[in-house]
Amino acid sequence: MATNFLVHEKIWFDKFKYDDAERKFYEQMNGPVAGSSRQSSGPGASSGPGGDHSELVVRIASLEVENQSLRGVVQDLQQAISKLEARLSALEKSSPAHRATAPQTQHVSPMRQVEPPTRKAATATEDDEDDDIDLFGSDEEEDKEAAKLREERLRQYAEKKAKKPVLVAKSSILLDVKPWDDETDMAQLEACVRSIQLDGLTWGGSKLVPVGYGIRKLQIQCVVEDDKVGTDLLEEEITKFEEHVQSVDIAAFNKI
Repeated sequence: MATNFLVHEKIWFDKFKYDDAERKFYEQMNGPVAGSSRQSSGPGASSGPGGDHSELVVRIASLEVENQSLRGVVQDLQQAISKLEARLSALEKSSPAHRATAPQTQHVSPMRQVEPPTRKAATATEDDEDDDIDLFGSDEEEDKEAAKLREERLRQYAEKKAKKPVLVAKSSILLDVKPWDDETDMAQLEACVRSIQLDGLTWGGSKLVPVGYGIRKLQIQCVVEDDKVGTDLLEEEITKFEEHVQSVDIAAFNKI
């Protein structure tokens, strides 16, 4: 009965094994210091001032080792800095600026001064100044040439654009001109309509279309420039012939 009860109870009988394994794992991760603390805390180990002294000795030893490693790093850095300084001095000595300034540091005694070298040096200085002036002038000449070329291209483009024909918008209009009655002279009506002359207006073909009761209307074609002639202007001009024209309608309107 008791056995069955223990079987159903959730008791961790092997907990001490897992505790030992966890302790050993952390001791291995912490290193020798952790090992010394483990020995001091373990069964049968010495406790008290002796254990604290041993722990202090271990810490001092570890600090000495770390100090030695830091000294080695500092020495390496010093060597690297000295090498960089030596290399920098060598580069400065071999640079053109140092070569140019090196002759200025040489002192010549008054008894050994010679005029020809001085003249040569002055000539070289004047040549350098002339070269600088020439280079600067060449840049200005290039800028002037570029400006002239740009102006020439703009002028050519403007001339080409001016010669290009301008596209004129035109429209084709079919007008229905209705008379008052069947007694209206349609030939005279057409002559009146064609007598209208406007800038941008061109008359085309025409025909008479029956409307009813013997009345015929005049259907006439014309081409107009949109910027110069409008439909309202056409209607106004045609309706001025009141004796022949009753009304004007736009039968068709198409862009050309």
